Amino acid sequence: MTKPDKGPTSRAGRIDEATGTSTVGHEWDGIEELDTPMPRWWLIALYITIVWGVIYVVLYPAWPLVHGATQGVLGWSSRGQLAQEMERENDRRAPFLAALAATPIENLPENPDLMRQAVAGGRAAFRVNCVQCHGAGAAGGAGYPNLNDDDWLWGGDLQSIERTIAHGTRQPGDSETHTSFMPAFGDGILTTAQMGQVADHVLSLSGKARDNAAGARLFADNCAVCHGADGHGSRAVGAPNLADAIWLYGGKKRDIVAQIAHPRHGVMPAWQGRLDPATIRMLAAYVHSLGGGEAFAEAAAPPAESDDAS
Repeated sequence: MTKPDKGPTSRAGRIDEATGTSTVGHEWDGIEELDTPMPRWWLIALYITIVWGVIYVVLYPAWPLVHGATQGVLGWSSRGQLAQEMERENDRRAPFLAALAATPIENLPENPDLMRQAVAGGRAAFRVNCVQCHGAGAAGGAGYPNLNDDDWLWGGDLQSIERTIAHGTRQPGDSETHTSFMPAFGDGILTTAQMGQVADHVLSLSGKARDNAAGARLFADNCAVCHGADGHGSRAVGAPNLADAIWLYGGKKRDIVAQIAHPRHGVMPAWQGRLDPATIRMLAAYVHSLGGGEAFAEAAAPPAESDDAS
């Protein structure tokens, strides 16, 4: 027969015979709760955390408010700490930046240590601002120039690269931006057959196809004014070199025909105003160091052969 449920009873202070521990007075169906004390080390740790919590609330930002949080008597914040660290870093870099600003960019190679620091800074800035188009290795892609080779649309010396970065290509509102234009020969200027003949001639300039007389005549009449009779291009007007087998939009015949018919005109943003002059100069030094950078004397020569934009 089941024992009747008597419900809870009050027997506080009774010593449990089995354990020798006082009870708290709670009993249910013969089961009692023992008043076992917490370990002393645990209580000490608890009190320390309580005291630490009170101190933290007083010293540091803690309680969220409608438009912020309590500031704490120390006035510390993670943003403030970051600002201090950035200020210390800026102070550390100040001599380098001053020397970089005082040195004409074409003279940077004369100071190897300054050039090395500029390249290192440019590498970091490139990873933040340029890899989205030119790729992590600066090898570019379809429509985005490879910055590792020695083909330059607007010049590959330090000054030219710096100007290209600062003012971009076809940047609205920038009077110094690079601008060039190629007409759409597919809009009634040349027939499809004629554009194919021109493409054959262009491919023949780099040994990729057999030349044909009709294509050569069409090229001389329509294209040589910008690209030159030999197809080596002109930096003065931003006309790419067509004789080096390096292509921005593809080097197959269909790609060249498509570019002749309806040319794509690439756009590069002007970084002047977005980046400070020192960062632009460091980017120019980094791009110049990738393998295709030219000496200043070469850039000062007559219009050179090019295909890519920097």
